[in-house]
Amino acid sequence: MTLLDVRSAAGQVFVLQVVVVVLLVSAAVAAVVLEARFESRQEAGRQSVTAAQVLANSPGIVEALESPDPSAVLQPRAEAARENTGIDFIVVMDTTGTRITHPDPDRIGKKFIGTIEPSVEGRVTIESARGPVGPGQQADVIQAVVPVFDEDGEVVGLVSAGLTVQSVAGLVERQLPLIFGAGVVGLALATAGTWLVARRLARQTHGLGPVEMTRMYEHHNAVLHAVREGVLITTAEGRVLLANDEARRLLALPNDTERRRVEELGLDPVMIMLLSSGEPVTDEVHQAGDRLLAVNIRPTAPYGGPAGSVVTLRDTTELAAVTGRAEVAWERLALLYEAGGRVGTTLDVARTAEELAEVAVPRFADVVTVELLEPVARGEEPGGTANMRRTAISGGRRERDALYPLGELITFVPTTPQARALRTGRAVIEADLRTAQGWQQQAPERARRVLESGVHSLVTVPLRARGVVLGLADFWRSEDAPAFEQDDLFFAEELAARAAVAIDNARRFTREHTMAVTLQRSLLPRGVPDQDALDVAWRYLPAEAGVGGDWFDIIPLSGARVALVVGDVVGHGLHAAATMGRLRTAVHNFSALDLPVDDLLGRLDDLVTRIDDEENVENAAPDGTAADHEVEAVTGATCLYAIYDSVTGRCTVARAGHPGPAVVRPDGTVVHPRVPASLPLGLGGHPFETAELHLPEGSQLVLYSDGLVENRERDIGAGIERLEQVLAGVPGRAPEDTCQAVIDALLPEHPSDDIALLVAGTRLLAPARVAEWEVPPDPAAVARVRGECGEQLRSWGLDEAGFVTELILSELITNAIRYGAPPIRVRLLHDRSLICEVFDGSSTSPHLRRAKTTDEGGRGLFLVAQFAMRWGTRYIPGGKVIWTEQSLRGAADTPLPDLSDDALLDQFDDNSF
Repeated sequence: MTLLDVRSAAGQVFVLQVVVVVLLVSAAVAAVVLEARFESRQEAGRQSVTAAQVLANSPGIVEALESPDPSAVLQPRAEAARENTGIDFIVVMDTTGTRITHPDPDRIGKKFIGTIEPSVEGRVTIESARGPVGPGQQADVIQAVVPVFDEDGEVVGLVSAGLTVQSVAGLVERQLPLIFGAGVVGLALATAGTWLVARRLARQTHGLGPVEMTRMYEHHNAVLHAVREGVLITTAEGRVLLANDEARRLLALPNDTERRRVEELGLDPVMIMLLSSGEPVTDEVHQAGDRLLAVNIRPTAPYGGPAGSVVTLRDTTELAAVTGRAEVAWERLALLYEAGGRVGTTLDVARTAEELAEVAVPRFADVVTVELLEPVARGEEPGGTANMRRTAISGGRRERDALYPLGELITFVPTTPQARALRTGRAVIEADLRTAQGWQQQAPERARRVLESGVHSLVTVPLRARGVVLGLADFWRSEDAPAFEQDDLFFAEELAARAAVAIDNARRFTREHTMAVTLQRSLLPRGVPDQDALDVAWRYLPAEAGVGGDWFDIIPLSGARVALVVGDVVGHGLHAAATMGRLRTAVHNFSALDLPVDDLLGRLDDLVTRIDDEENVENAAPDGTAADHEVEAVTGATCLYAIYDSVTGRCTVARAGHPGPAVVRPDGTVVHPRVPASLPLGLGGHPFETAELHLPEGSQLVLYSDGLVENRERDIGAGIERLEQVLAGVPGRAPEDTCQAVIDALLPEHPSDDIALLVAGTRLLAPARVAEWEVPPDPAAVARVRGECGEQLRSWGLDEAGFVTELILSELITNAIRYGAPPIRVRLLHDRSLICEVFDGSSTSPHLRRAKTTDEGGRGLFLVAQFAMRWGTRYIPGGKVIWTEQSLRGAADTPLPDLSDDALLDQFDDNSF
């Protein structure tokens, strides 16, 4: 109501400002509307010119104008251009103005309405006119006329395009809601601002008129002299203009103080200099007689009137003692704030205890020690023991040497303050250790040394978090520091409570990290398996933030081949480590089936998809909807799988979202083979492509996870370039040395992701250790091949294995001839074991079965399985391979199998199955 009262100053200001705002907003809206109309007409002209020029410069228009019937050619093109550009009409005419095209076909052949002379001369014309724009339609239009030039630059025709004024007005009308809306918003905001200003003025003047303000001044003057704070107003020359009653009392001023200079008031020289200087002063304490006065001086110039100063005086004699205690409280509060930022910066238990000790020295104590229960110091759950480990100590060297050293295992006796604090769960104070007896029973000799070092006061506080005691914090004071008082207990407890939460968080993290590391280490390879195809070296480095899902594997396969695997499950923690273990196990199982690399990744992709589906079902709410907690999916797992054949030197590689390998050739050059990139595992429905690499003997195949080449400071492109620099230029380097060189050069200071690195130096099986035979599909050829194989074994010095090998080959070759398909081939490999391989063109896989007593066959594979160390089937393009492996260790001491009739019959009795 005050704002509507024009008799008040606030009301008058409000009404005047509202009128001014309305006028300004109205003028602005009108200007914007006019500007919008002008811009719309300009835009209509530009659109018309553009549409006309597009048609005028279109291919074939000159030929169309010169054709026998230009209207038949150009009418469809003009109408299509008009519909595509949104123009109201497009007209093609000859140089005399006769229309060739028009939206209204009845207008073709008639004269164009408008100015065409400038366009006939080669210029563009824009004008407003009235003319036909459609069948039976006349309208005011904005039209452009554009010349059509032939190859010689002569004008051979004209094109006119335009928009009706109604369309242009429509453009403006579509902007009007926005313009008027903006005007209304501006008016509302300006009115609201005016209302706030007027309201503030009304609040400051309380809606008073001159009479009321005069009366308020009189009341203010009365209050000025009655207030219990001295007020002086002085001029720039140091004369006193006003002194209230409290100022006269505090400074013992005479009655005729006004108009006198400060120097004439009989004050002490320090006060005279302070009052006459005119410099701003804030809460400076000065003595006036037996009083301590807090003096504040501010200039009057910013507030109007003659230059001068306002001096306020406050008697602080009674507040001196309170001020000292307030300063101490403020320092304690500041220390608590600082402790909140300094304690718990890491998730390391020992470091958190050290931060507590460091933050309290020397501002609260001269020496601080922290003892944690033995399980807590190891990151385990507290309880089960009273032994405490001194985890941190901070303070003077002399005092620290007298106390238990860092790492000491301590068991406090019941009479010590520490034991009492643990029993009660509350802080315990020993104000004077020199007269206290209980604490000295812990270690009398050490207690004597503590007192000799100057320590005289102690506060011990339990470190309690989530209702469980984790340890103790001991605060010691020495030398001239005052003894601890009862008020210090509350601060010590608050400081210890904050630190205890940080220590418990670090303990929980340490426990979970230890569990994750233990799980991960149990899932990763323990060493390199025995094989002669590759010389392998590896490195695995976990991230600082916790264990992740990176893994690698070296898996010996049949036929002197080795599979190399590097994978990565995105994420960290137990879930990533457990998922990594599942995938690694799956890769081992799929590899045992001798699957091709692309088929193996396909099956691994299906497995990841099923794992995701199972986890989504397990984490779903009972009603089938998604649960509230976050579901951890495996999507994001990547894998690179390679199979190296030491007989041929070929390496087959496929990858699912994983970085490609690097190859170091024997001469030291580095190449990055083109291995087709496929999507990460778990996305499903996408094939995996393979690449065939030929690796000469002495090459090095380098496989790695993305943590090696990519981190927060380096993108993956720069990382791969740096890796190539480290690998290049050192021919003949051992894989172990290559591994170490790569880690030294690329390992970041603080790894944010796991790093898996696998370096495999290639070897080739000597040609003299490989023997092959082509076998015709004739049972009579079995004996010949068997004999030649026996001769080859004798040349290798494997006479002891000859009989068993000939038996195995007889069965396998006979089965290939009988049940397989040509071509049939036999290959012997002399590696760590003796490998027999029989190739045929059939895809039928043999399997063991239990032969009946009356069956004539079905026992051959059983004999092979009995005499071979391992056997299996792998599929190749165009057929399959049946392979066996026989151990060569201790072959000379191994007795030959008993192949008598009775022994053979015993192999197939019912009990053997």
